[in-house]
Amino acid sequence: MVVFQDATPKKGHYRKFAVRGLDGQDDFAAMAQVIERRFARMSNPADEEYDEGFAAVPNLVVIDGGKGQLSAALAAMQRFDLPRVAVIALAKRAEEVFLPGRPDPVQLDPHSPGLQLLQRIRDEAHRFAVGFHRQRRAAAARESIFDTLEGVGPARRRALLRHFGSAEQVLAASQEELEGVPGVPAKTARSIYAQLHKAGRA
Repeated sequence: MVVFQDATPKKGHYRKFAVRGLDGQDDFAAMAQVIERRFARMSNPADEEYDEGFAAVPNLVVIDGGKGQLSAALAAMQRFDLPRVAVIALAKRAEEVFLPGRPDPVQLDPHSPGLQLLQRIRDEAHRFAVGFHRQRRAAAARESIFDTLEGVGPARRRALLRHFGSAEQVLAASQEELEGVPGVPAKTARSIYAQLHKAGRA
């Protein structure tokens, strides 16, 4: 989720939301969940989801999608006691703008500053989301390295991650550092180091 103020990105207010508990691909449910979690972050300072960066009420919420995504977002927002907030959806196809209560989309002049700003917001949200998904895939790939290491079961995997903090730090560790991990025998540590470097992973 990205934030613009005075037509300028406010990158310090960007937030990443990992969608939780959905079976399969459900764009509408995912949209509703993200919108609900975003507004939960401004509703109650005592709530664990509260985020001071989201304390201000936005003037406009731009949804990436069409009529279905807009409906899902509006339904999620109705659960909160919000002042009037404008909400629109921008569909990639033909750059159509969907508005609440209107069955047909609006098509703005492709050269209008308003549409160009909406496109900038949408494209920045895409860029931010793609970067987030790449980071998650890379982290998952690093974690999966443990699955191929001989002599490393769940207990030793936990010991390595507890000691180094991340799979990336395990990959960067020297043999001596691996030998210093509590719960990992020196012989196993040497084997881990050899396997990682033989495979060219580290």
